[in-house]
Amino acid sequence: MGRPKEFDPETAVVQAMNLFWRQGYASTTPQGLADALGIGKGSLYNAFGGKRQLFDLALQRYLDTQKDAVTSLLNDSGTVKERLRRALMVLVETDLADPGRRGCLATNSAVEFGVADADVATRVQSLFDHTERAFASLITEGRRSGELRNDLDDQAVASMLLNTVTGLHTLARLEKGPARMRSIADATISLL
Repeated sequence: MGRPKEFDPETAVVQAMNLFWRQGYASTTPQGLADALGIGKGSLYNAFGGKRQLFDLALQRYLDTQKDAVTSLLNDSGTVKERLRRALMVLVETDLADPGRRGCLATNSAVEFGVADADVATRVQSLFDHTERAFASLITEGRRSGELRNDLDDQAVASMLLNTVTGLHTLARLEKGPARMRSIADATISLL
């Protein structure tokens, strides 16, 4: 009997995240996870408890990474419109550069689980709320500085921007090139 293969749990969570992101939760089997992580199914259960527990860890890793990315992009240097456009363009370029065209794991999970799973819905909503608050703060900044129209409703515009982001992530799964997605981003910013 050979010695069990040792693995790094943090690396395993990232590998699992990529598999769930590529295939979705329902299409990912425990054996597929074990194979992707290079461990036996017994080790998978011993280390993580099972497929759902590993999905929860993987989703949380993704959500935390995205919250940090949103904050970083929107707090970067430049005018409000430059930061908003740059954030949308980073999304477009990143999604289109992904050969698997996975889109956004949070959006994908919201679509796959819907409201049938309150825990997933709550955690994904947390990312969406964080993103919306960051957009609203930036819109407020732009109105106060005079860069954006003063008649804008910060919250309504933030919701529109969140909708644009989730729509772009979804469109990226099918779009052949960046032209239409860049056009959507430009049109969105021009409304401000």
